[in-house]
Amino acid sequence: MEENTPKTGKYALKYGLMLGGISIAFVLMLFSLDMHYQGGAMVFLISVLLSLAFIIIGMLQLKKDNGGFISVGQALKVGVGISLIGGIIGVIFNQILAGVIDPDFMTKATEYQKGMLLESGLSMEQIEANIEMSKPFQTPVMQILFGLLYSIVAGFLLSLIPAFLIKKQETI
Repeated sequence: MEENTPKTGKYALKYGLMLGGISIAFVLMLFSLDMHYQGGAMVFLISVLLSLAFIIIGMLQLKKDNGGFISVGQALKVGVGISLIGGIIGVIFNQILAGVIDPDFMTKATEYQKGMLLESGLSMEQIEANIEMSKPFQTPVMQILFGLLYSIVAGFLLSLIPAFLIKKQETI
């Protein structure tokens, strides 16, 4: 690698901060609609598309700034970095949301989950057992750990195809 090759961390930080900011705006929009505890396929899809957009933009910007060249490794570093920075911001904001902005967040989420499970045909005993099994994973420490792990794995998976599609290496 040459000395003037742009550093992947710079792009990961810049676009990760942007992803984190947009993600907070999205959650605040859901909060204003009292939908922040519901999740669902559409919220998941929008979150994935936002992440993918910032990952691709970050990769393309690095490629542009590097004279049109980018390796798969550089692209993956940028993609996972963007996802991780965005994930750190998201995890911190979710802790603020659940602890300060809406202290009833976990109660609302649990009640919503109970309603969804009831609609799916489970008995109250099955629902209560399901809720009890999930309680150890609802602590702030577990939420942070799973949130960061999810960010890394999702960032890697979302970066794979774009990394191979946009790669262009210099020939020696």
